[in-house]
Amino acid sequence: MKNNPADFWNDRFNSEEFVYGTQPNVFFKEALDKLKAGTLLLPAEGEGRNAVYAATNNWNVSAFDISKSGKEKALFLFKQNNVSIAYDVVGVLDYTSNEKFDAIGLCYTHFPIDIRKQANQHLLKFLKKGGVVIFEAFSKSQLKNNSGGPKNEAMLFSLEVIRQEFKGLEFKILEEKTIELSEGKFHKGKADVIRFLGIKK
Repeated sequence: MKNNPADFWNDRFNSEEFVYGTQPNVFFKEALDKLKAGTLLLPAEGEGRNAVYAATNNWNVSAFDISKSGKEKALFLFKQNNVSIAYDVVGVLDYTSNEKFDAIGLCYTHFPIDIRKQANQHLLKFLKKGGVVIFEAFSKSQLKNNSGGPKNEAMLFSLEVIRQEFKGLEFKILEEKTIELSEGKFHKGKADVIRFLGIKK
């Protein structure tokens, strides 16, 4: 990965192709479908696939990413689907909002390891008490697979890391699973992931 994560993601998203597809993450969709629509924050939202799904299902969505290219792709997808979504280009630690959200969706948000715990705790400040976090990301055992994700083991997750970095949540689901990914060309094939559904205490 380039030294500057924004440069890496601008390069990755700088194509007409939606490199992670246009359909929502499966676990995110299944979890969201069980919740009453309200306000949703999507950090590191990239090309906008999860935001579009939520917005077309009556959620009031706010999203952000460090990539300008990601935002441009997302705005195109929003227009195609006739939805309006607030999307900021900002780093996670610089993100701020006067709003407290009903839910936060974290799909493959592998923040740089030097800020990750701080970033995750920062985001929880924007979640209402009783609000829900929907999370899916690669586990440490993903290194043996070629289906996507960081190649630095420190950036990957374990169940214990989740418990440490998301203090303040009650976990309704917390599991490590092997799944078959089909999310564009960079998330494709057998993958080892950590999933959780957490409620803010």
